[in-house]
Amino acid sequence: MKNIISYLQQHSGEILSDIKTLVAAESPSMNKAAVDRCGEVLQAIFAKRLGVDAEIDVQEKYGNHLKFTLGTGSEQTVVLGHFDTVWDEGELAIREEQGKLYGPGVLDMKAGLVQAIWAVRALQQQDLLAGKRIVFLCGSDEEVGSPSSSDWLSHHAMGSAQVLVVEPAVAGSGALKVARKGTGQYQVAITGLAAHAGNNPEEGISAVQEMAHQVLFLHGLNAPERGTTVNVGIAQGGNRVNVVADKAVLGIDTRVTSEEEAQRIHAEITQLQPHLPGIKLEVSGAQSRPPMRQSAESLVLMQRAQSVAQQLGFTVEGKSVGGGSDGNFTAALGIPTLDGLGATGAGIHARHEHIQIADIPARAALVAGLIMGDANVTG
Repeated sequence: MKNIISYLQQHSGEILSDIKTLVAAESPSMNKAAVDRCGEVLQAIFAKRLGVDAEIDVQEKYGNHLKFTLGTGSEQTVVLGHFDTVWDEGELAIREEQGKLYGPGVLDMKAGLVQAIWAVRALQQQDLLAGKRIVFLCGSDEEVGSPSSSDWLSHHAMGSAQVLVVEPAVAGSGALKVARKGTGQYQVAITGLAAHAGNNPEEGISAVQEMAHQVLFLHGLNAPERGTTVNVGIAQGGNRVNVVADKAVLGIDTRVTSEEEAQRIHAEITQLQPHLPGIKLEVSGAQSRPPMRQSAESLVLMQRAQSVAQQLGFTVEGKSVGGGSDGNFTAALGIPTLDGLGATGAGIHARHEHIQIADIPARAALVAGLIMGDANVTG
């Protein structure tokens, strides 16, 4: 591990340069052209640093997904990440100050991808990849629930010895993520009847009034004692102040810790009933990610990470978090999965999103140690 961390420290400037290059290729999830341009930049980094080309899974609506494979060994490690972001082009600028790098998607999760590339490069340069097969699965639609990539990544991850998810570490502590909530997204379209708000309001049926009733009901589904949250994050209705609104729409986010709760919430939302006579409801959506639970095998992987970190001179803990990731899918397949192995920093999905530059070599070395396995790490 000393040779690995030394190599990564020596090349820390190049690693940071690669991160900036990838962050500069802005990639909002729903802008396919931009995401594909970012994918081309990512491919160039892989080719330059690891000498490997991508297998491209072409998509119509979302960006193309990218798979990179190194080695022919029988024991496969999947490095899992995504290169789409929540930020529209031009919304944030890249800047470096006080040991931090700010920019769109720098923490979630472009720095983690670059760190993992360099982790493998460090192993390559020291001939430590014999008998290993490493597959990078880089999705383009994670931030919108992985609608086109979930089956793709599950197919390519099947049978792997381990999955290393290079999403960001827990803010503030640098902890790894050993469990995540399952996630879902729903939309409720409400149709009422328009009427003049002054002359004949009694002839109308207010979709906005119905929306208010539905919001209260939906928030009543929250069960914090079970780890379940239901949040109406979008509530839009009407288009004129002097018209009884005939249209409204709700956007709903759900988080659960068990399949039982996922089923309960799904049933409650998909079977919503109108409160006002004459209202029509149309519900769409589903639970998009299953809960990620820590299995006995994943616990062993976490303990190995702690051993590697100790050799590198720091400590890491494992924590359960509310957000979902693509690691939820691989954990549901029974594959040992460890998340939060990417960059340290703060501000995920916030305007102050940033990474801690000084931690880059150590976090990359942690990934390298886990790829090597027990024998090389402890030998």
